[in-house]
Amino acid sequence: MADTPPDRRTRVQGRPVDAFPALAPETERGTVRRITVVGEEVLHRPCRPVTAFGTPELARLIDDMFATNHTAEGAGLAANQVGADLRLFVWDITDDWGVRHVGHIANPVLDETPPAARRLLEEPEGCLSVPGPYRPLARPDHAVVRGLDRHGDPLVIEGHGYFARCLQHESDHLDGRLYLDRLPARARRSALREMADRQEEVFARRAANAARLG
Repeated sequence: MADTPPDRRTRVQGRPVDAFPALAPETERGTVRRITVVGEEVLHRPCRPVTAFGTPELARLIDDMFATNHTAEGAGLAANQVGADLRLFVWDITDDWGVRHVGHIANPVLDETPPAARRLLEEPEGCLSVPGPYRPLARPDHAVVRGLDRHGDPLVIEGHGYFARCLQHESDHLDGRLYLDRLPARARRSALREMADRQEEVFARRAANAARLG
């Protein structure tokens, strides 16, 4: 596996690195899990805080979430999307400026952006737990989340553009909210109809990716 050139175009846990594998180490270690789908109860209630840090169980969950996110061709994944009732999400995403961001955060809290400083950006948004459809959704183009890493150490992650959208989307998941819940009723209904039509195709592609990952 080739590393990226040493131009510090990758940020791991919010910090720039000189090189990083094309396949994150967590992805290689992890086992692909089933992704929960809209309507399942675990997706529609707030998750419990992570209280046990530095454990093999937490490390295994993070690795599995990376592997699952990779095979589903996702940008980020929350723990309740693999059935784990914990305030935790991971990401592996390339932003609008070509910078790759890789990491995880537990017990994240989004900073409040003052209305005067808030710039909304409307772009298509999808969700691995709503397989298939994308719908336009306005979100602030800047986000900061504060939380803890797998060892319980403080972590601050800042994102702009697409990465900011990812941080907000995954934080929503941990509060029991899907992007569908932010849509007008008509757009939500049309997205659910499209999901019903396309989900088998999406599931088949994920299964093929998982088989390739091994």
